[in-house]
Amino acid sequence: MKKVISLIALIGLFTFGMNTASFAEAEEANDSLAKVEAAMKAKAEANAAAKLKEEKKVVTKAPAKAKVGIVQKVKQYFIDGGPEFMALVFLVFLLGLALSIERIIYLNMSTTDNQKLLGEVEEAMKSGGVDAAKDVCRNTRGPVASIFYQGLDRIDEGVEAVEKSVVNYGSVQAGLLEKNLSWISLFIATAPMLGFLGTIIGIIEVFDIIEITGQTEPVQIAGAMKVALNTTLAGLVAAIVLQVFYNYIVSKIDGIVNDMEDASISLVDMVIKNNK
Repeated sequence: MKKVISLIALIGLFTFGMNTASFAEAEEANDSLAKVEAAMKAKAEANAAAKLKEEKKVVTKAPAKAKVGIVQKVKQYFIDGGPEFMALVFLVFLLGLALSIERIIYLNMSTTDNQKLLGEVEEAMKSGGVDAAKDVCRNTRGPVASIFYQGLDRIDEGVEAVEKSVVNYGSVQAGLLEKNLSWISLFIATAPMLGFLGTIIGIIEVFDIIEITGQTEPVQIAGAMKVALNTTLAGLVAAIVLQVFYNYIVSKIDGIVNDMEDASISLVDMVIKNNK
């Protein structure tokens, strides 16, 4: 009986030891699996964090500015300023520029070598008389040659008639030189006024937006302010450019008029000398 009990006890002890070992192995396997899952989870979280960081970097990165030409900038300013007032400013600028170019060409063609012309007239008068001198003046362009021609045409009436004819026709030629200057001056004044008119209208639109919406968000009033600022910019630029041309034309006219006066005095002196 004791042997049977001992055998049963030994079998139970062996079975308990096997179960304990199995439980230990199972627990160890579970621990390994948990570690692997934790490592995979940590790796996935790290990858997700890195990806999110890259996305934020792409979003916050300032976009590279594309190179825009002057023509494209002018077009954009024209569109932002509103075609109505920008077209008016542009039209005024074109008209003023066209008249300025016409005056510059005319004044450059009116500029001659007065000393050379005076010498040719005097030589022609000595060799061929008044008619030869008049032919020289007729074949020479410019206001000085025209004044000489008018003076020589009255030479038979005396020196006083020549002097009076030169003075009167000199005033006529000065008026021709100053032709269209008043229009250029008008366009210089009109261009910024049109720009300021666009500014006032843009500011009124801003107040209309504030009155209707009750808000002063920059996004809402940016469009109206663009109209105001761009029209003012266009008007000022047009006026500045036309003013530069205007000042050049005026200085050119002053120089030609001074040359005309000097040449007229020389012509009268030459007539007096030849009539002695």
